[in-house]
This record gives sequence, structure tokens and C-alpha cells, in this order.
Amino acid sequence: MPDHKAIDYPLLGRLYDLATGDEDARVCKEIPDASCRHQPRNFFAYLIANIFTKVADELCSARLIFPWLIGSLGAPAVFAGFLVPVREAGVLLPQLVIAAYIRRIAVRKWVWIAGGLLSASAMAAVTLAVPSVRGTTAGWLIIALLSVYSLARGICSVSAKDVVGKTISKTRRGTLMGWSASISGLLTLFIGIAIGLRNPDNTDGDFFVLLLASSAIAYVLSALCFAWIREVPGATEGGGNALASALSSLGIVITDSHFRHFVIARTLLLSIALAPPFYVLLAQRSGVDLSGLGVLIIASGLASMVSAPLWGRMSDRSSRRVMAVTALLSGLMGVTVFSLELAGLYQFSGKWQITGLFFLIAVFHGGARLGRKTYLVDMANQDNRATYVAVSNTLIGLFMLAGGAIGIVADRFSVTTVIGLLGVISLLAALYCWRIREVSGT
Repeated sequence: MPDHKAIDYPLLGRLYDLATGDEDARVCKEIPDASCRHQPRNFFAYLIANIFTKVADELCSARLIFPWLIGSLGAPAVFAGFLVPVREAGVLLPQLVIAAYIRRIAVRKWVWIAGGLLSASAMAAVTLAVPSVRGTTAGWLIIALLSVYSLARGICSVSAKDVVGKTISKTRRGTLMGWSASISGLLTLFIGIAIGLRNPDNTDGDFFVLLLASSAIAYVLSALCFAWIREVPGATEGGGNALASALSSLGIVITDSHFRHFVIARTLLLSIALAPPFYVLLAQRSGVDLSGLGVLIIASGLASMVSAPLWGRMSDRSSRRVMAVTALLSGLMGVTVFSLELAGLYQFSGKWQITGLFFLIAVFHGGARLGRKTYLVDMANQDNRATYVAVSNTLIGLFMLAGGAIGIVADRFSVTTVIGLLGVISLLAALYCWRIREVSGT
């Protein structure tokens, strides 16, 4: 085995060894030979860029920050209902077409950088608009800018996995994602504490201007860090007509059984992704108001900080098992919450009880997300990775929009009924994930 010791980066090399557990001969699997000696540099460039990105995502969260912004600007409540669907579907649905254009570019880190700068521009535009718009005008403007922002995040999503697959060795990708999630979780914890210390009755625009401006700055810093990655040129075949390529790419769901099983597993895992808002509704039912925003952010940050490194290392050994275990735990918790309330044995109404449940679902969601990301990167190669990411994300975007209708169950029955139903689907996801083929750790 060749010695890939990074003599060009002695300090980064030592830090890389500490972070990944590498010793004398650096692991270098399924990446171009020219990328091997740059692994320490690329590892930390991506790590720091991803930390800035994750912090920025929290500062402009469509699940927590934007709903309060909508309310403070006096916009009709109907706009709040569109925030999460626009944020998520806007990221996922256009990716088939985006991927076809990305295939034309040999060095794809510049695509990610463009997406990061576009994200910063969208948040900067919201920051400038907040002091001067109100009511319905504010609602429409925020939805429009959030759509641009979501498209930018979709560009980053497609290109990021391709760049990681070309620059970071297999069996080190989960570790990288775990460290970035853990450190950003710690920073999110401090953000939550800062928000929690504010006067809960103070919802003036200056507070949101500060949050969104900080988000825009963080995206710019992440783009600068990403530019430091050393990426060798990749294949550009298949970068023809974008729409035609997109339509032809959908066929791999039929022809590639391994990929099809992954898409089915990821679809079932949406039961975990859809669950957190309903645990938030439980919190609202228990009397948690705006003053609890910081507490929920703290819980989310702690969840990433505590669990992400463990999920990352487990994913490098078996991403399939991580998906199965997190689905099993999420399902058991959801079914338990529903069963206890249905039987009248326990009422989930305390502030700290709900915060504990939110913490656990954040842990499970983070694990499932990290596991399926590692699985996809390890399953693919540099020739089909961008297509795999784009096709799966586009299909999941459609399924997510359809899954949003589960909120009707909450209106018709109860929040805990939705939690129980999602719990049952999570148990099915656990069973399915356990049966798919192993791709990591080999």
C-alpha cells in the first residue's frame, strides 16, 4: 500500500490523524491518486466550511426563526404554513436539472461556492427588507427570497457530495460529517442560550436583522473555506441537454435495484424527518411560547454535539445499521408516546418533558440523516454520484410534499396520533433498512 503521508501539511496531517485515527499509512480509498496527499487540507477545509454552513442554517431556520419573523412583521399566518415546504422542496425538486448542468463542470467546488454566495445574497436581501416591509407584502417577499435561498441550497447539496466523494477517502466521510455536526451543534447551543436570555416579549426587527445578517456572513465564510479545497478535474460526460438528461436519469430507479432499495429506505425514513414539528406542537400545547425558542434550539444543538461523532464513526463501519437503529428508536418512542396518552397513563404536558422528547427525536433524526448520506456516498462512484444524489433528492422532494398532508391527521384527531403513525412507519423503515445491502466499511 503506498504511503500517502501528507508531507505538504505537517500540522494539518497530525490533526487529521487525531481526528480520524489514521496512523503511518493514510487510508485512501475510492478517490483519485492526486487527491490522496491533500486529504488533511481537504478534510479541514470541508469541515470548517460545513460548520459555517450548519450554523448559518440554524440562524435562518425555516422551522424556528422564520415563523417568528413572519409573525413579528404582521404577515398573515398562511405564509407561515408555506415556509418548511418551500425550504425543503425548493432544495430537492430542481436537482435533476441542476445535476445535468453540474456534469459539464470538471471542478465542481465552484458550483458549491456559487450556491453558498447565492444563499448569502438571499439572506442579505431578507435582512435589508425586514425594517421596511410589513403585512402581506412581507409575507410574499419572504416566500420569494426563501425560494431563491432553497434553490441555492439545492445547488450546494448536489455538488457537495460529489466533491467529498472525489477528495475524502471512503471510511473517513462519516467521521468528517460527524465532526462537523458535533462542532456546529456546540455553536448552535451557544446561539440557543443567547436567544433564551433575551426578553421573550422583545420581537423587534433588530433581533431578526442580527440573526439573518449573521447567517449571510456565515455563508460567505463557508464559501471562502470551500475554495481552499484541492479538487482534481472529474468526468464531464452526460452534461448535455439538462431536461433530457434529467428525464433519462429517472430510469435508474427501475434499472438499478440497489439504488431503488435506497430510495425506498430513504422514503420510509421521512417518518423521522417529519416528526420534529409535531413534537414542537406538543411543546406548544404544554404552554411553551416564544421564550422557549432558545430552549428548543439548545436541545437541537446538544443533540448534534453529543450524538453526531458516534453516528459518524458507526456510519463508516455500517451506515445501513445506523439508518436501521435510528429508525427503530424513533419508531419505539413515537409509538410509546401515542400509546401512553391513548391509554390515559401519562400526559406529555411538562415543558422539560417535551424538551427531552424533542432532544431525542433530534438525535434520531441526525443519525438517520448522517447514515443515509454516508450510505449514498459510499454506494456511488465518481461517475454516477451526482446523478444518484439528484434523482433521490428530487423523488424525496415529491414524497415530502405529499407527506406534509399528514398534518390533516393532527387536525382531525390529535398530535400524538400523528406521532404514533409516524412511529409505525419508522418501525417499517428499520426493518427495511436492515435488509438492504451493506456498502460501508468495506
